[in-house]
Amino acid sequence: MSAPVAAIDCGTNSIRLLIAREAEDGSGRLIDLERHMEIVRLGYGVDRTGRFDPAAVERTLDAARRYRTLIERHGAERLRFVATSATRDASNRADFIDGIRGILGVEPEVVSGDVEAELSFAGAVTTLEDLAPGPRLVVDIGGGSTELVLGVERPEHRISLDMGSVRMTERHLLSDPPTQDEIDAAIADVDAHLDRAEEHVPLDAVTTLVGVAGTVTTMTALVMGLTEYRADVTHGAEIPAERFLEACERVLRASREERSRASIIHPGRIDVIGAGALIWARILHRVQERAGVVTSRTSEHDILDGIALSVLRDS
Repeated sequence: MSAPVAAIDCGTNSIRLLIAREAEDGSGRLIDLERHMEIVRLGYGVDRTGRFDPAAVERTLDAARRYRTLIERHGAERLRFVATSATRDASNRADFIDGIRGILGVEPEVVSGDVEAELSFAGAVTTLEDLAPGPRLVVDIGGGSTELVLGVERPEHRISLDMGSVRMTERHLLSDPPTQDEIDAAIADVDAHLDRAEEHVPLDAVTTLVGVAGTVTTMTALVMGLTEYRADVTHGAEIPAERFLEACERVLRASREERSRASIIHPGRIDVIGAGALIWARILHRVQERAGVVTSRTSEHDILDGIALSVLRDS
């Protein structure tokens, strides 16, 4: 039996851990041993201040201490820690990096948007079956950034955009519920980013749209009418774009109190999922308009799986 490896993805809103081993059948698949997520809000305020809040750093380090216990329990000797959008932007990121190094004994990698995109693509595409032939567009909506990656078996076009659920909430959706003027400003901002994306990623070539990460997986659960979150049900789901668009509109315009009634939405996403839903809706609309793609697939596997796969390949 192969030795387990550990992967940590530290983003703007959450920090996630995957401990896995390689399947014995030679397929290259991952067998999960532990998969955890904590909302730590590391990147809150970074878009405005350019710095990490000390309390957010401490929440993240506390989570890392809990993850260290799990890593040691499983005997995972190889660990890769990837930090994404917020850490790239924070002027005091050295405090965070030094803390992680002291707890986990590894150097956090503050990866570029391009690397983030490649890892997301690898994690998503390798776990989905029956994908249509032709280019697949993997969309990873995070708290601080959104990655668009297009390819068949590996990335051929990619871009990382400085728009995410936390960033768009802090920039535009300040009221509860958001006003029409705030929504219009957010739409204009997202559309401008997508205009720039099309200079690098040919959206008219897309044959399959794949959405990953918390916004898309949560919206999938809502559209499917789940009363409790089940990744085994949402993974691989094919959802008509129109159903997504209707659900995204409802979530965007709902108050935080109204969103909190949906037990499927993690409490740590209540205040930012409206912005995430808006981003996803604009991408769905753009891909449908450009390529005629009228459904999307949801993957519960994303950059975290890509990180673990990269550790196995480097062994």
